[in-house]
Amino acid sequence: MKIAIHHRKGSFSDRWFAYCTQQGIDCKLVNCYETDIMDQLKDCDVLMWHHSQIEYKDVLFAKQLLSAVAQSGKKTFPDYKTGWHFDDKVGQKYLFESIEAPLVPSYVFYTREEVLKWIDNTIFPKVFKLRGGAGSENVKLVNSSVQAKKLVKKAFGTGFTPFDRLGYLKERIRQYKEGKSPLMGVIKGLGRLFIPTEFARMHGREKGYIYFQDFIPNNQFDIRVVVIFGKAFAAKRMVRKNDFRASGSGNILYEKEHLPIDSVKLAFQLSVKLQTQCVAFDFVYNEEGNPLVIEMSYGFPTLATDLCIGYWDESLQFHEGPFTPQNWIVEALINKMHFLPGYPAKFLN
Repeated sequence: MKIAIHHRKGSFSDRWFAYCTQQGIDCKLVNCYETDIMDQLKDCDVLMWHHSQIEYKDVLFAKQLLSAVAQSGKKTFPDYKTGWHFDDKVGQKYLFESIEAPLVPSYVFYTREEVLKWIDNTIFPKVFKLRGGAGSENVKLVNSSVQAKKLVKKAFGTGFTPFDRLGYLKERIRQYKEGKSPLMGVIKGLGRLFIPTEFARMHGREKGYIYFQDFIPNNQFDIRVVVIFGKAFAAKRMVRKNDFRASGSGNILYEKEHLPIDSVKLAFQLSVKLQTQCVAFDFVYNEEGNPLVIEMSYGFPTLATDLCIGYWDESLQFHEGPFTPQNWIVEALINKMHFLPGYPAKFLN
């Protein structure tokens, strides 16, 4: 078996290529941006591409290319079931509802008239989100119908830029005050007020829909659980000070006593139903103490997971010690692992 790896600095590909080289696994680097990529793949059996939601080229065609490669009979990572819903909260809403997952109640509207009628009959606060964005980007707490209607006017008018310049600056200032980022980060944030990112320039504005979720009160954290071919690891992400958002806060607890096993079990259940190769779920807890899924992603920050102290297997046994989750993906593809075999039946109950 020969593996093709598209390289992007700082992505999974760094570790994929290093692992393949160390283990003597036949592999080569390819460039998915080149027009002859299908020719580059002719002598390969697998294409691995950790594509990104902040690279406009990736957003344009990564899912389509991977689907085309899979249609030719080759294996891919991510495959279709793992990746089609990546960075698409609207698509994830429908998917979670289709498998009756315990989703935070979510609402999407495609006409101004429909959402205004809903606003007049719902209660606040609600959480507004764009369909894309990571690290709590494009996420706002909406405290009143007046505030919601302003968002509706924009959603069905000029639209939203996919990059929140002011929010980016505020986040850089927060990280600087907490000692997590140098002053240069604040300077960069100031610069972004005037110079948009390449993604924002090329992607265009988000408009023609609006998406809300119920606000789940009294949560001081969320739980991130990643499941990769029958193994899972987790982290507890604390919310920002005077905020409700945990994703991207940088305040993370990794000790096992902070990681509720019910979220881990639920993550296994959902990964089986969705038949994903690799998936990261974000959970919050309702007032009854039950985990609810907010959203999911096939990828996760590489360096943050290095601080996890161990992982669970599919029998919920915890294995303490360092691990490299990117290697699990390569091993599974090499061994031609499938999704359902190996999981205890209890996860489907």
